[in-house]
Amino acid sequence: MLEIALVTPEIPQNTGSIARLCAATGTGLHLIGQLGFAIDDKHLKRAGLDYWSSVCMGVHQDLDAFLELMRNRPIYFMTRKAEKRYSEVVYSGNEVFVLGPESIGLSDDVLTRYASRLLSIPVRSQVRSLNLSAAAHVVVYHALEKLKFPFCP
Repeated sequence: MLEIALVTPEIPQNTGSIARLCAATGTGLHLIGQLGFAIDDKHLKRAGLDYWSSVCMGVHQDLDAFLELMRNRPIYFMTRKAEKRYSEVVYSGNEVFVLGPESIGLSDDVLTRYASRLLSIPVRSQVRSLNLSAAAHVVVYHALEKLKFPFCP
Protein backbone atom coordinates (compact mmCIF):
# COMPACT_ATOMS: atom_id res chain seq x y z
CA MET A 1 0.00 0.00 0.00
CA LEU A 2 1.22 3.48 -0.84
CA GLU A 3 1.45 6.06 1.95
CA ILE A 4 1.29 9.87 1.97
CA ALA A 5 2.96 11.62 4.91
CA LEU A 6 2.28 15.31 5.52
CA VAL A 7 4.83 17.05 7.72
CA THR A 8 3.25 19.92 9.68
CA PRO A 9 0.42 20.53 7.21
CA GLU A 10 -1.03 24.04 7.51
CA ILE A 11 -4.20 24.20 5.43
CA PRO A 12 -7.10 21.96 6.47
CA GLN A 13 -8.69 21.94 3.02
CA ASN A 14 -5.51 20.49 1.49
CA THR A 15 -5.32 17.76 4.11
CA GLY A 16 -9.02 17.00 3.64
CA SER A 17 -8.59 16.75 -0.11
CA ILE A 18 -5.61 14.42 0.36
CA ALA A 19 -7.68 12.31 2.77
CA ARG A 20 -10.31 11.97 0.07
CA LEU A 21 -7.58 10.89 -2.38
CA CYS A 22 -6.46 8.29 0.16
CA ALA A 23 -10.00 6.99 0.59
CA ALA A 24 -10.41 6.72 -3.20
CA THR A 25 -7.15 4.84 -3.74
CA GLY A 26 -6.50 2.87 -0.54
CA THR A 27 -3.45 5.01 0.20
CA GLY A 28 -2.48 5.48 3.86
CA LEU A 29 -2.35 9.00 5.29
CA HIS A 30 0.04 10.14 8.01
CA LEU A 31 0.00 13.53 9.72
CA ILE A 32 3.32 14.40 11.32
CA GLY A 33 4.26 17.08 13.83
CA GLN A 34 2.37 20.23 14.71
CA LEU A 35 -0.75 20.63 12.60
CA GLY A 36 -1.83 24.09 11.47
CA PHE A 37 -5.44 23.23 12.37
CA ALA A 38 -7.45 21.13 14.79
CA ILE A 39 -8.07 17.53 13.72
CA ASP A 40 -11.82 18.23 14.04
CA ASP A 41 -11.64 21.44 11.93
CA LYS A 42 -14.83 21.91 9.89
CA HIS A 43 -12.86 22.75 6.72
CA LEU A 44 -10.81 19.57 7.09
CA LYS A 45 -13.94 17.47 7.56
CA ARG A 46 -15.75 19.20 4.69
CA ALA A 47 -12.90 18.69 2.19
CA GLY A 48 -12.75 14.99 3.11
CA LEU A 49 -16.56 14.73 2.90
CA ASP A 50 -17.98 11.55 4.39
CA TYR A 51 -14.99 9.41 3.39
CA TRP A 52 -13.06 9.70 6.65
CA SER A 53 -14.09 6.21 7.75
CA SER A 54 -12.36 4.86 4.63
CA VAL A 55 -9.02 6.54 5.39
CA CYS A 56 -6.30 4.57 7.12
CA MET A 57 -4.72 7.44 9.05
CA GLY A 58 -1.92 7.77 11.57
CA VAL A 59 -0.81 10.78 13.59
CA HIS A 60 2.86 11.01 14.57
CA GLN A 61 4.71 13.43 16.84
CA ASP A 62 7.82 13.84 14.71
CA LEU A 63 9.32 12.90 11.36
CA ASP A 64 12.20 10.82 12.74
CA ALA A 65 9.84 8.53 14.67
CA PHE A 66 7.66 8.13 11.58
CA LEU A 67 10.64 7.35 9.36
CA GLU A 68 11.81 4.71 11.85
CA LEU A 69 8.39 3.03 11.55
CA MET A 70 8.71 3.05 7.76
CA ARG A 71 12.44 2.16 7.64
CA ASN A 72 11.99 -0.97 5.51
CA ARG A 73 10.03 0.81 2.80
CA PRO A 74 11.06 3.03 -0.11
CA ILE A 75 10.60 6.59 1.15
CA TYR A 76 10.61 9.61 -1.15
CA PHE A 77 10.64 13.27 -0.18
CA MET A 78 8.79 15.59 -2.54
CA THR A 79 10.49 18.90 -3.25
CA ARG A 80 10.90 21.31 -6.14
CA LYS A 81 14.63 21.27 -5.33
CA ALA A 82 15.15 17.67 -6.51
CA GLU A 83 16.79 16.78 -9.79
CA LYS A 84 15.12 13.37 -10.08
CA ARG A 85 11.50 13.40 -11.24
CA TYR A 86 8.69 11.34 -9.75
CA SER A 87 8.24 9.76 -13.19
CA GLU A 88 11.74 8.21 -13.07
CA VAL A 89 10.93 5.82 -10.21
CA VAL A 90 10.09 2.15 -10.70
CA TYR A 91 7.23 1.70 -8.24
CA SER A 92 6.64 -1.40 -6.11
CA GLY A 93 3.39 -0.29 -4.47
CA ASN A 94 5.07 0.01 -1.08
CA GLU A 95 6.29 3.63 -1.40
CA VAL A 96 5.94 6.40 1.15
CA PHE A 97 5.74 9.97 -0.18
CA VAL A 98 6.67 12.69 2.31
CA LEU A 99 5.47 16.24 1.67
CA GLY A 100 6.30 19.33 3.71
CA PRO A 101 4.20 22.25 4.89
CA GLU A 102 2.51 24.41 2.27
CA SER A 103 4.38 27.62 3.09
CA ILE A 104 7.99 26.39 3.19
CA GLY A 105 8.19 22.76 2.11
CA LEU A 106 10.54 20.29 3.75
CA SER A 107 13.38 21.68 5.83
CA ASP A 108 16.90 22.02 4.44
CA ASP A 109 18.00 19.52 7.09
CA VAL A 110 15.60 16.89 5.75
CA LEU A 111 16.60 17.64 2.16
CA THR A 112 20.27 17.26 3.04
CA ARG A 113 19.86 14.07 5.10
CA TYR A 114 17.77 12.35 2.43
CA ALA A 115 19.31 13.88 -0.71
CA SER A 116 19.28 10.54 -2.57
CA ARG A 117 15.54 10.14 -2.00
CA LEU A 118 14.28 13.50 -3.29
CA LEU A 119 11.73 13.66 -6.09
CA SER A 120 10.29 16.63 -7.95
CA ILE A 121 7.25 17.37 -10.05
CA PRO A 122 8.37 19.68 -12.87
CA VAL A 123 6.65 23.05 -13.13
CA ARG A 124 7.34 26.08 -15.30
CA SER A 125 9.89 28.53 -13.90
CA GLN A 126 7.23 31.20 -13.24
CA VAL A 127 5.60 28.94 -10.63
CA ARG A 128 7.27 28.00 -7.32
CA SER A 129 5.40 24.76 -6.81
CA LEU A 130 2.09 22.95 -7.07
CA ASN A 131 -0.55 23.06 -4.37
CA LEU A 132 0.15 20.39 -1.73
CA SER A 133 -3.01 18.47 -2.56
CA ALA A 134 -2.31 18.61 -6.30
CA ALA A 135 1.22 17.29 -5.74
CA ALA A 136 -0.08 14.38 -3.66
CA HIS A 137 -2.62 13.54 -6.36
CA VAL A 138 0.03 13.60 -9.09
CA VAL A 139 2.43 11.19 -7.39
CA VAL A 140 -0.20 8.78 -6.08
CA TYR A 141 -2.05 8.45 -9.36
CA HIS A 142 1.18 8.16 -11.34
CA ALA A 143 2.42 5.36 -9.10
CA LEU A 144 -0.95 3.60 -9.27
CA GLU A 145 -1.05 3.91 -13.04
CA LYS A 146 2.39 2.29 -13.25
CA LEU A 147 1.11 -0.46 -10.94
CA LYS A 148 -1.96 -0.90 -13.19
CA PHE A 149 -4.41 0.38 -10.52
CA PRO A 150 -4.28 -2.68 -8.23
CA PHE A 151 -7.41 -1.60 -6.31
CA CYS A 152 -9.64 -1.85 -9.41
CA PRO A 153 -11.45 -5.07 -10.30
